[in-house]
Amino acid sequence: MAAKLPSSTLFIWLIISTCALTIFYSKLVPYSKPSSPPPVVPCNLFAGKWVIDPNRPRPIYDETCPFHRNTWNCLRNQRDNMEVIHSWKWVPEDCELNEIDPLEFMGVMRDKRIGFVGDSLNENFLVSLLCILRVADTGAKKWKRKGAWRGAYFPKFNVTVAYHRAVLLAKYQWQPKQSEGDEVKGVHRVDVDIPAKDWENIGGFYDILIFNTGHWWGYDKFPKESPLAFYQGGKPIVPAPDMLEGLQIVLKNMAAYIQKEFPKTLKFWRLQSPRHFHGGDWNQNGSCLFDKPLEDSELDLWFDPSYNGVNKEARVINELIIKALQGTDIEPLDLTHLSEFRADAHPAIWLGKKDAVAIWGQDCMHWCLPGVPDTWVDILWQRVHYRLGQPVPENTYVV
Repeated sequence: MAAKLPSSTLFIWLIISTCALTIFYSKLVPYSKPSSPPPVVPCNLFAGKWVIDPNRPRPIYDETCPFHRNTWNCLRNQRDNMEVIHSWKWVPEDCELNEIDPLEFMGVMRDKRIGFVGDSLNENFLVSLLCILRVADTGAKKWKRKGAWRGAYFPKFNVTVAYHRAVLLAKYQWQPKQSEGDEVKGVHRVDVDIPAKDWENIGGFYDILIFNTGHWWGYDKFPKESPLAFYQGGKPIVPAPDMLEGLQIVLKNMAAYIQKEFPKTLKFWRLQSPRHFHGGDWNQNGSCLFDKPLEDSELDLWFDPSYNGVNKEARVINELIIKALQGTDIEPLDLTHLSEFRADAHPAIWLGKKDAVAIWGQDCMHWCLPGVPDTWVDILWQRVHYRLGQPVPENTYVV
């Protein structure tokens, strides 16, 4: 008869056997990490409607902001209807657009730099952001380095925000005519593959960049007496492109340059800001004395190229931009549609200078500040939040 093992010995033997079997089978079965939750997908912040809210809080900055540009400072210029203009709120279809919290923004952006590159509509965008951020740091100082046209440094957070004026993005310069008897006074040479000097040396400096171009690509800026002449690789492009063809070439080259030179930078491209000239263009007594936003049913009549209106260029240029950005990680900011409604929110005749309207006409292109660009800032902030992987405000995104 076999001898029985003591109970204590049997218990120890069972533990050793169990551990051995566990180790053995763990080698056979591959380790799998716990499945992570699905990524949060941002809702479409660009599709929605403007809703009037008489109880909406006043803008967080006013006419005393030191970064204002006089002609856009509609409060100081005593533009009519400003309280009503500020009562309209953009409401996306499927989610909530939260207004920017300047302190939260600065906390996330601490020790970072943000750059805007393009024409005066990007400057309009910049001024809105500067005045909003100054609420978090009233010690902000004007800043103008690295070729910047203007900007600000916020010492409390070590944040720099600046604008580089480059209306065509590509390098261009005036060349007077070479011989007498020619109707052309000269040409503006555009080197489609070379960035304008105002931003050619900013590589590695900014953490976030917002680009635009488009408002200077018209025959009102470059008439047949002083046209654009396009060069690539230092030689004239043959056959010579027309205005839109030249723009398409510049967009393609600049998008490729940005993609190559700013690999670690968070990059955005703001699509066109629509104009609202009624009854003629800016130099033909065009006007924008409206007291409320346009209706959705009116937008195509104003902006669809098939109607050949004076404000049709925004949608035409947007198509070229979207095509040029394909294959890059430059994110388009489609602020066009939401801005198309706001015919009521331009400086119009309230430009802050005597005889300005008689000389320049109404301003139905730039925006009053405070105003529509503050909504652009809210959207930019929400996109930056998402792209940087920061916690997003409740109800901002849908899964």
